[in-house]
Amino acid sequence: MSTTPYYRRIDLPAGDLHVFAADDLFHAMGAKVLEMANNNLQIPNIRYMSYTPDAHVGVGTCIGTTAVWGAGDGFVSPSIVGSDIGCGMRVHLTNLDAADLRDVKVRRKLVKAIEKRIPVENHARGFFSDIRLDDVLRKGLHGLPNKYVPDGYTPRKATSLTHVECSRFRYEEDALNRIPEPLWHRAHRQLGTLGGGNHFIEIQALETDEANRGIAERWGLRDGQVAVMIHSGSRAWGGAVNQYSGSEVAKTMHRLGLGTGDPKLAFAPLGSDAGRTYTALMKSALNFAVANRHLMAYAVRDAFKEVFGTQAELRTLYDLMHNYAGEESHGGEELFVHRKGTTKALPAGHPDNPEPYRETGHPALIPGSMGTSSYLMVGAEGGGRNYHSICHGAGRVRSRNATKQLVKVDEFASSLRIGQEDEIVVNHKGLEAILDESPQAYKDVDRIIDSVVGAGLAGVVAKCRPLAAIKGV
Repeated sequence: MSTTPYYRRIDLPAGDLHVFAADDLFHAMGAKVLEMANNNLQIPNIRYMSYTPDAHVGVGTCIGTTAVWGAGDGFVSPSIVGSDIGCGMRVHLTNLDAADLRDVKVRRKLVKAIEKRIPVENHARGFFSDIRLDDVLRKGLHGLPNKYVPDGYTPRKATSLTHVECSRFRYEEDALNRIPEPLWHRAHRQLGTLGGGNHFIEIQALETDEANRGIAERWGLRDGQVAVMIHSGSRAWGGAVNQYSGSEVAKTMHRLGLGTGDPKLAFAPLGSDAGRTYTALMKSALNFAVANRHLMAYAVRDAFKEVFGTQAELRTLYDLMHNYAGEESHGGEELFVHRKGTTKALPAGHPDNPEPYRETGHPALIPGSMGTSSYLMVGAEGGGRNYHSICHGAGRVRSRNATKQLVKVDEFASSLRIGQEDEIVVNHKGLEAILDESPQAYKDVDRIIDSVVGAGLAGVVAKCRPLAAIKGV
């Protein structure tokens, strides 16, 4: 085993696991994450596997995993993509200051205005029934009607289509015919909806980091600026993809005699019919996810204008994913990289940066837990040794059921400073409904960020203090 303060290489029976975490965070991960890594490393032809400091047990594969294969002889694994395909983050910058939201009544009014426009119940119908689902699945953001891309008419100021990791994922569209019609209907209903679990919309105030203040200025960040962070994914369409592909991948594994010690770990050769179909359908779900977050931001913009007037602005800072897989070039070689609960963070000058961020590196959007800060980061040159993957958040430290049993509502309320002037306003009158999302359920995000910075993977550009939060149920 090779060890430095924020990195260790662990020699497992099936191969090497690379872990980027401080000692205390690594030891707190437990033995199960190593067992799961050893199963993952049994997938043929795997080149590399790592954990970020927020890693914790998931289904088949830990959240916080980066896994790499060659594009020519590789495998694709739905388990190392995750059930919520395309789950990711989006941040918009406003022209408001934290002082504009100092009054708790204003924050409550804003939360109500957002909730009126974005359904938070898990199976609620969205308000975008005039959008064709097949256009979104095939074209991503480019499949949206012009009225939902309001800056499309002012190209010099437009950021909706340029300030994103990818605005359209291309694939063999015939794969869409594999999904049964009833599942299309359910997915269409959920366009522009938040979903439950750890998904959220949060209103935040920025605090730029002295070390990267120049980058902050280039990105248009300033101290006290109000920002909006959105966390959601591909909703029912991602579920439909997994429902169909799960059985097809299982059949392929049985036919080829593939398997590991974990029957829930699914994978197939990239060149197999199941592998090609899953990869195509996964990309359709990525198109859904980026469009879904965009539509929620459109609704949030409308809510801000209701509360603060037509002069309120929301400019796209960035949109990215942390559950996906795809082709990437590293060191001149074409590879197939999986990220399950990890975030791509490219440094300045990297050719894969979107054009607006070519000189600085793109924003890496890292959420905290409810009541704690989130972070805007930028990739460092040293991140290449982990294929430019960093954490995706705080990472759970206990299950939802365990949290409900161990954490009291009063503790949660205290974390949100309920009843105080700086109360973090939430959209639920009874915190019992979202108790499993209390900060006590998660690791300390500040310690996670310390490990990422200490390992030389990325740097902090700004810290985002929560002012209000909208949670799904």
